[in-house]
Amino acid sequence: MKFFSDNTAAVHPRIWEAMHAADNPDSGYDGDALSARMDDAFSDLFGTECAAMWVATGTAANCLALAAMAQPHGGVVCHREAHIEMDEGGAPGFYTHGAKLMLADGEGAKLTPDAIRAVIDPLRDGVHQVQPHAISITQATEYGRVYTPSEVAAIGSLAQGRGLGLHMDGARFANAVAHLGCHPAELTAQAGVDALSFGMVKNGGMNAEAMVFFDMELADVVRFRRKRAGHLQSKGRYLAAQIVAMIEGDLWLDNARAANTAAQELAQACGTRVFHPVEANEIFVILSPAEQATLRAQGFDFYDWTAPAGAAGAVRLVTAWNSDPAHVAALARAIAAL
Repeated sequence: MKFFSDNTAAVHPRIWEAMHAADNPDSGYDGDALSARMDDAFSDLFGTECAAMWVATGTAANCLALAAMAQPHGGVVCHREAHIEMDEGGAPGFYTHGAKLMLADGEGAKLTPDAIRAVIDPLRDGVHQVQPHAISITQATEYGRVYTPSEVAAIGSLAQGRGLGLHMDGARFANAVAHLGCHPAELTAQAGVDALSFGMVKNGGMNAEAMVFFDMELADVVRFRRKRAGHLQSKGRYLAAQIVAMIEGDLWLDNARAANTAAQELAQACGTRVFHPVEANEIFVILSPAEQATLRAQGFDFYDWTAPAGAAGAVRLVTAWNSDPAHVAALARAIAAL
């Protein structure tokens, strides 16, 4: 009974069906009919003109977008626990040819305008210090916290006022929308986001992630950067098939709701052991080493995590679109019984 990362979840049957249907010969690279449908599919979803492209990984989606916003001599403001800082192996610097990640603080891995100003306001203007070119936020954050539309808009307003690009790492964007019940445009185009990495793999996809651009000039740049980076796959229709199948018919949202519902069931059972509000599909739980061993002996798998001050131990539990309700219920009972 596994509650590791949602990266390990199964591929949704409708995604397999869509990939099989894409077996019919079509143009190579991104010249196929499915890749061409992506712009319209996302434009309909967000209610505004979008340019959408596929890549194979979330790291590539994040870093290609940032490379279009930040010059090699510039910087990208992000939370010090952001995925681009902690879990992408230096890829942002590789793709941007050296742009600096400028680290900010914030509770629950969330940035605020004040936290961003604390990083950029002390900088001297001129060539002797790295100047910010962009801001990157994660939705939902690395601790499962969700930015509201007003919170994103406040950052978007700051970015626009300072002439900075705003990128959203939306690896769990679907879970955030499902939690808030808002229109996806309220968290992106209407809030000043220029580029969104729209997560698919964690939400039932196989090997396709979407880059969605609300700034068409950025999209024009990234088309060339994607090729140069080796991410223009020759049979791109199979990636496009996954994305179109996820978007058309709202499978992306149905899957996220299922994952979120399972997370809430576990959160209720964990009670005061939870040390970050559960707003998506991640649950951070205080468990002593002995309690962890007890659960693992019963067949439950999960990642160890850094415990908050004063706690002997902690774990991260992650639910997915296909989390077995029986397994979720069993873990809930086991935790409640500790």
